[in-house]
Amino acid sequence: MKRIAILGSTGSIGRSTLSVVESYPDRFQVATLAAGNNAELAFEQAVRWKPRVVSLADEAAAEALQAKLRQAGLGETEIEVVHGAAGTVRVATHPEVDFVVSAIVGVSGLEATYEAVRAGKTVGLANKECLVAAGELITAEARRQGKPLLPIDSEHNAIHQCLRGGRMEEVEHIWLTASGGPFLRTPKSEFASITVQQALNHPTWKMGKRITVDSATLMNKGFEVIEACRLFQVPPERVQVVVHPQSTIHSLVEFVDGSILAQISVTDMRLPILYALTYPERIPSDLRFSVMDLRHLDFCPPDMAKFPCLRLAYEAAATGGAKTIALNAADEVAVAAFLEEQIGFGEIPRIIEEVMSATPAGHLESIQKVLTLDTEARLLAREMVKQFRRRGSPIGAIS
Repeated sequence: MKRIAILGSTGSIGRSTLSVVESYPDRFQVATLAAGNNAELAFEQAVRWKPRVVSLADEAAAEALQAKLRQAGLGETEIEVVHGAAGTVRVATHPEVDFVVSAIVGVSGLEATYEAVRAGKTVGLANKECLVAAGELITAEARRQGKPLLPIDSEHNAIHQCLRGGRMEEVEHIWLTASGGPFLRTPKSEFASITVQQALNHPTWKMGKRITVDSATLMNKGFEVIEACRLFQVPPERVQVVVHPQSTIHSLVEFVDGSILAQISVTDMRLPILYALTYPERIPSDLRFSVMDLRHLDFCPPDMAKFPCLRLAYEAAATGGAKTIALNAADEVAVAAFLEEQIGFGEIPRIIEEVMSATPAGHLESIQKVLTLDTEARLLAREMVKQFRRRGSPIGAIS
């Protein structure tokens, strides 16, 4: 029986993980949950799964949840309720936990994920920001502990599966597929007039607002390049992005003899979650893909001039350290400003590039240093947003 902690239990990945647990009650047990701000759903999950510990974002919500659980006949001896960053760390490092699913969006889950690795837990990563901002620290600690970091993101999960077909020294390139987003065929000259509604109209996936905009700018794929470099210990020049609008092939690995292995499956996050939870085993599931759907597959290279965020991500991946922190922090601030219609679509990469340029390259000594640099980069990005707002009308994408 594998005992699981879920960081981000009320989000999409968290709920999918609980669905997998429900399908395999003889294999998995929920040990602890970190639920963020959704106290109502956290209560439902606590009653259903009876974890040892539940964490919420703030103290008032935690106290209210504890009182509500008492009324339901579940006292502190059955379920302990904690809060804040320390509470999330407790969920991730609880002695009864075997496997941690890291699915908190943003850097909020960074400290808990790192502490889970330090505590010798096996971690399934569904959080891009952890590896983008602090991948060097997290992967180094995982190697020290002798524990695998198992990717849950569909692209990196696909790479992990393909790599079982050969040794890392036999790999020529890793290929990340990208849908191309809603503006694949939009002329660059029209980028200055792109609206929020247009950017949120993704052709393939239904996702949160930030990741949808990141997909429209190809920054999401840039983050995945950095993740791949950290997870699989390869330089950026060996990680290639290819636009594949059908999103049928999740990723490919090219070996030195010219062989290419591709991973194809249903677009259902329960499958990569199940793969991570059961690795190195494979167990039966009902998540089936019809081979008859492989009738038409298109591929083309990404347009780096039209999508400069991807170029910026490659530059950050090559430099590492503080540059990747600046990339992620500035993107989050710039995307939020775009969604609030404070800046134009084309100004997102402008702000990111300016913040990256103003951030000195530096080595990461600790998670606290990462968080400090993240705060500094966000402050700088917000100042850049104010400057662009004072300039007036939006400016198109950088070249």
